[in-house]
Amino acid sequence: MRFLLIVKATPESERGEMPADVERLIADMGRFNEEMIAAGVMVDGGGLQPSAAAKRIRFEGLGKPVVTDGPFDNITDLASGYWILDCKSPDEALDWAKRVPFSSGGVELRPLMSEEAFDELTADVPKS
Repeated sequence: MRFLLIVKATPESERGEMPADVERLIADMGRFNEEMIAAGVMVDGGGLQPSAAAKRIRFEGLGKPVVTDGPFDNITDLASGYWILDCKSPDEALDWAKRVPFSSGGVELRPLMSEEAFDELTADVPKS
């Protein structure tokens, strides 16, 4: 099962500021990533630039995109990084999420849609 582990943005990350303990954080994150790689769990991961560099695209009908430039409000709804994990179970993914070496802030763990789950959700949709 694959999961997206989302690093929640903070006012500091939205300003593009590194935390005061950046050296410790980088070392701890490096060890954490290496542990996940050694366990065969980490598929990918990375940081995101502040939302000032982002664009949101919403649709007001088919083929009618509306683009909004960042920065965006509601910092608690924004992400500043991510990991993609491949775990045997939701409990294993949660165990990894609880080990993220942060002294503040937070993460969100969400299962990625599997092919089987998608097929189940769309079972009643006529195939063309």
